[in-house]
Amino acid sequence: MTLTEKDSQYLWHPYTQHKTAQAPIAISKGEGALLWDENGKEYIDAIASWWVNPFGHSNRFIADAIYKQLTTLEHVLFGGFTHEPAVKVAEKLIEILPKNQQKIFFSDNGSTAVEVAIKVALQFFFNKNEKRTTIIAFENAFHGDTFAAMAASGISFYTQAFQGMFIDVVRIPVPVKGQEQESFDALRNVIQNHSCAGFIFEPLVQGAAGMVMYEPEALAKLIQICNENNVLTIADEVMTGFGKTGKTFAMDYVTEVPDMMCLSKALTGGTIPMAITTFTQKVFDAFYDDDINKALFHGHTFTANPTGCAAALASIDLLHTDEMQANIERIHKSHLDFQKKIEKHSKVITARTLGVIFAVEIKSDSEESYYGSMRTKLYNFFIDKGVVLRPVGNIVYILPPYIMSDEQLQKVYKTIEEAIEMV
Repeated sequence: MTLTEKDSQYLWHPYTQHKTAQAPIAISKGEGALLWDENGKEYIDAIASWWVNPFGHSNRFIADAIYKQLTTLEHVLFGGFTHEPAVKVAEKLIEILPKNQQKIFFSDNGSTAVEVAIKVALQFFFNKNEKRTTIIAFENAFHGDTFAAMAASGISFYTQAFQGMFIDVVRIPVPVKGQEQESFDALRNVIQNHSCAGFIFEPLVQGAAGMVMYEPEALAKLIQICNENNVLTIADEVMTGFGKTGKTFAMDYVTEVPDMMCLSKALTGGTIPMAITTFTQKVFDAFYDDDINKALFHGHTFTANPTGCAAALASIDLLHTDEMQANIERIHKSHLDFQKKIEKHSKVITARTLGVIFAVEIKSDSEESYYGSMRTKLYNFFIDKGVVLRPVGNIVYILPPYIMSDEQLQKVYKTIEEAIEMV
């Protein structure tokens, strides 16, 4: 029995309708930007395996750091205890985060990082004897699959089975070019008519919506409006963090700073699940009290796992090497060249680039659904050609590992061009 056959006997995959989906591909090995399946077929991982492997697969530098930590202290409970790797991660992050971020809270994944931030936003006002129950979010946002994170997400088929069970979330338009004022006005209107605790957003790029991009100046204005009305702001940098936009964080482009930030995915270089939510001193101080009931009663069994912390420390060190920064710039320039070429194609609606993120929207005769026929046709074409890309409807995006070679990038571009001709 093959690995794929055994998989179908036992396993339930994410975002999968098993009755109609094709059998998953069994991957046996990964190195750099490449993956190999159980039959020896080679694939270029052009999306860094859901955006988590910026330094490639089987990275020795991170692996050595993990091994060293495993032989010293693999895990210890974080309730009432601490350890050096967690303190070092905090120190290193405080150095590179926006200057107002002062406190670090560990959790397990991007969704739980968001869950923590939303709970903190709501309890912040509760602790001040002020009831605020509304969270503001963008249309078509995606913040995760746990309940509060799911409530803040705006892609309907992820949430439709749970309508009526969520916290109160009101959505505003994304301030894409030409529609900034509409977004500003909507935010002011929501704040005026609701008891708003926080505004959560994906800074500059909405990932799951199809890499929808907007300008730093527009986001700065939205944060400014929130600050004027004492509404806490939450930057969900789970996807954008750690170099993907060309800077360490997307918020590094923005003149205003958030009250909280959510980090995960590339935090550990794709090796060990870990997430972090960061806070200003002002937010932390609202929980600092003689009253035990004002504490943040939230935690995870693997909170601040030392092995994960060791991976995070190695990952952050790698990101800030001259070589990795040069790689990010190289990929960005390559994307810009491809954008100039592909956006002139008769079948292309638009193409866009930020940092190592590239997206192209392909014309379609009908409105394409998220998991519609065009998406399936494109996905299967890419897999057949040995390239891992997961289109969002009629939008194809690239978010490669930073170590991807020029030759591998050119193969990805060529495959996308062939796919556009094929559909």
